[in-house]
Amino acid sequence: MMKMSERGFTLIELMIVVVIIGILAALAVPQFMRTGAKAKQSEAKEVLKQIYTMQRAYFIENDSYCLNGVVADATNQTAYALLAVEIMPTARYTYTMTVVGQNQFTCTARANLDDDVTIDTWIIDQNGNLTNLIDDSQL
Repeated sequence: MMKMSERGFTLIELMIVVVIIGILAALAVPQFMRTGAKAKQSEAKEVLKQIYTMQRAYFIENDSYCLNGVVADATNQTAYALLAVEIMPTARYTYTMTVVGQNQFTCTARANLDDDVTIDTWIIDQNGNLTNLIDDSQL
């Protein structure tokens, strides 16, 4: 005949397992969220690099940059058609072009990646310098 203690787990043992799983989840969820935000940032990096390449090509042909003050996003996908850059309908970022004189431009990408108050901000300039001014994946 089996003893009562050999038939299963005690409530204490089950509670210890639940606590351990809770601690592991508390450690894993923030890292998962940061990883998701980093993946979303790839959109801005790729589009800004494409904009840089096409602005340089335009500059070589016309001796100036174009589209000063033009904003492109998911609702205004063809704003950069002059550069042959189309923003996808699923775009998270809003892209704003600023041209200073004939020899300088910056394009800024902004998006709220995780529904907090921080706005992820990337910028590229006429030299191809890509900078993450505000990193929403770290906050």
